[in-house]
Amino acid sequence: MTIFHCFSGDEAMARECAEHGYFMSFAGNITFKNADELRRAAASAPLELLLTETDPLPHPHPYRGKPGGPYLTPITARMLAEVREMDAGDLAEAVWANAETALGSWD
Repeated sequence: MTIFHCFSGDEAMARECAEHGYFMSFAGNITFKNADELRRAAASAPLELLLTETDPLPHPHPYRGKPGGPYLTPITARMLAEVREMDAGDLAEAVWANAETALGSWD
């Protein structure tokens, strides 16, 4: 099982990860104004390989430089849903299922 923590690659890297079945975990950097390439990678990655995370850094915009924590993960998830042109609730369900596949059941 491979998880790319705080994925920061481009579309080519996302394709490479997908070919190998690697999970790509997106953090707050997907919300940065200069992250167009990262957002394109997120849009192109297979839904079944996506995860979100709360990384100590980088926090999502507009929380850069402020205390971080799990409460910021929905901001990352909403951006991920937006770039994939899908409902945020549907994305959350997929990410939850992916997390259980990658890390095991929460039960």
